[in-house]
Amino acid sequence: MKRILYICLLATLVTLSLMGQSVKELEKQRKQTLQQLEQTGKMLKETKRNETATINKLNLLNKDIKTRRQLISNINAEIGALDREMQTLKAEKTVLQQELDSLKADYVNLVRQTHYASMQNSPLLFLLSASDFQQFYRRLRYMQEFAQYRRQQVQQIEEKQEAIDRQNELLQTNRKNKQNVLQVQKREQDNLTRDERKQKQMLTELKKKEKTLLAQQKKQQQKANELNKQIDRLIQKDVKKTANTLTKEEKLLAGGFEKNKGRLPWPTEKGFVSGQFGVQPHPTLSHVTVNNRGIYIQTTAGAIARAVYEGEVSAVFVSGGQNVVILKHGNYRTVYSNLTTLYVKMGDKLQAKQKIGKIYTDPDNDNQTEIFFQIRKDTDVLNPTLWLAQ
Repeated sequence: MKRILYICLLATLVTLSLMGQSVKELEKQRKQTLQQLEQTGKMLKETKRNETATINKLNLLNKDIKTRRQLISNINAEIGALDREMQTLKAEKTVLQQELDSLKADYVNLVRQTHYASMQNSPLLFLLSASDFQQFYRRLRYMQEFAQYRRQQVQQIEEKQEAIDRQNELLQTNRKNKQNVLQVQKREQDNLTRDERKQKQMLTELKKKEKTLLAQQKKQQQKANELNKQIDRLIQKDVKKTANTLTKEEKLLAGGFEKNKGRLPWPTEKGFVSGQFGVQPHPTLSHVTVNNRGIYIQTTAGAIARAVYEGEVSAVFVSGGQNVVILKHGNYRTVYSNLTTLYVKMGDKLQAKQKIGKIYTDPDNDNQTEIFFQIRKDTDVLNPTLWLAQ
């Protein structure tokens, strides 16, 4: 019976340990998501101080809503994990209490035993009444083992009581944690309702400006097309020049770049993808799509673009009034567009995360700070989202 109880207790402890890890991981995710919301909130504050609806404000608000929904989902999972952990703690406490009650009952019966009572009344007489030395020795051993067994029983009772006390403390901590998480949940649910109301109002306002937005979109697409033509021309020229002539060092560089697919650092320390790769629907204009040959990453004013992998600066040029830098990693290339002040020049060899240039903040576009980032393999255009760490 005791062995079965021990196995049950051990299984419960293992389950509790796994659940504890789950709660900790969910708590970590909640804190990370709150940091993302803080970043988006900072970007919203950097927009022009007026109530005018803009695509930039809408994009930031959409990101805010998406992140907040993710946060609420995470909080719900965390509450569920805390509930399960508390159930496990209660079940373990019940097992411990049953074992404690059993130990106490055994101990009471032990105390009441006749031989024990005789020894308590006159242990010396019990020894001296032995018929011979062997019986004397056996009685002495019996008394010693009996005393040791009694001490063990007392120790087990104390250990069980301490374990129950620890379970009570853990339960109390979990109850407090759950109350704190519930408060965060309510606050974020209120914030989500507020954001969704703003989003609806903003969409209504932007729909009234469809002609202006359409003209802006055409202008932006033209600038993007011109940028892509310049990038294509430079890369095609470089690929023809170095076709099948990569050095050993360049082959190793390309191999390392390829092995890091899905693990490359972002070209900005903070930010979010504001424009996905490929053909995407316009956020407000129905039946209008945009075709991105890279991704747009929006970040905070003053942010710096950085290299995602070691490489050599193979091109520096100006497009749309802003600087563009191409880094070569063997037969792979990364492109960093929409930069102002540059910290590199042609031929420079950079390390991963080394500064490239300051990202432009556009005063004519609601103070938007956004980098356009591309990855190429020879002349092929790749989806950067698949290469960057998530």
